[in-house]
Amino acid sequence: MQRIDFISLVENYKVVFLDSYGVLKNHKGLIGGVPETIEYLRDRGIVVKILTNDASRSRQQQVELFKSLGLSGLTTGEIITSGTLARLFLEDKRIKGKIGYLGTENAAEYILHIDRDSIPIGAIDLENCDDVAAFVFLDDEGFDWNIDINKTINLLRMKNIPVVVANSDKLYPVSPRDVAVGTGGIAKLVENILNRKFIHFGKPDSQMFMFAYNQLLKEGQFSKSEILMVGDTLHTDILGGNKFGLDTALVLTGNTVESSVDSLVAATGIIPDFICKSITS
Repeated sequence: MQRIDFISLVENYKVVFLDSYGVLKNHKGLIGGVPETIEYLRDRGIVVKILTNDASRSRQQQVELFKSLGLSGLTTGEIITSGTLARLFLEDKRIKGKIGYLGTENAAEYILHIDRDSIPIGAIDLENCDDVAAFVFLDDEGFDWNIDINKTINLLRMKNIPVVVANSDKLYPVSPRDVAVGTGGIAKLVENILNRKFIHFGKPDSQMFMFAYNQLLKEGQFSKSEILMVGDTLHTDILGGNKFGLDTALVLTGNTVESSVDSLVAATGIIPDFICKSITS
C-alpha cells in the first residue's frame, strides 16, 4: 500500500477507471483541478472510463451534468452506470407485468422505460397487486421514507418476484463530516428483514467491471495490468477493483479521509495498491 501522487502513478497505465462521486465531484460540485487532470490524461493518450453507481441519470444526463459543473468533453461511451446494467438486465429478462420501484420518476423513466408499465411503490395497491412482476430499488429519493419502505417490505413478503438493486452504495457523503443512506443501504435493510438475496448492480459486484472491460476491448487491446481503478470507497471501488484483478488507488477526497484511512484498511482487510490524496496532484 504505497502513498504516491496520482500524476506520478498514472503514467504507468494505459487506462484509468474513475469513480464519480468523491473522486471527480462532491456535495459542493466538481473537485478543484479535475478538468485539468482529465485533460492531462487525454493528452497522454490514457483512456478514461467513469464507473458510477449512480442509477438516477442516463449516461447522456451524466455527460450534461458534468458539463454544467465545468467538465466538458465527456462522451456517453466514457460513462458506465449501474443503471445501465440494471436496464439491460430487465430488458433481457422480458418480464411480463408491471415493474414496481422505489425512487424517482426520472430514474424510472431511464431504467424502466422499456415498453412496459412501471409503477412507484406509493401507487401500488397491496390488495390488488397480482400484475406486479418485478421490483427495483432505484435511488434514495422520490418516495415517502415513513411509509413506502414499510410498503416495499410488505409487497415483497407477499410476492416472490425478481428484485433488482440498481445502485449498491449503502451511503454517500453529503458534507465533509456527514453521510446519507444510499439505495444499497435501504435494499440491504429489506434483504435482512426478509432473509432474501436481491440482484445487485454496481461496484463492488463484478458485472460493472466486466461490462467496462468488454466495452474497452472494443476500442483496442488492453490487459488488466494496464488498468488502474481509482475510487474513494474501500467496500465498493477498491474491493471491486481488487476482485476483478485491477491495480487500485484509493483517494482521500470522498468517503475515506486521511485521519481514518489506516484504521479502515486494517479493520476491513480491503487493501488498495496505492493511496493518493486526490487525482489532482
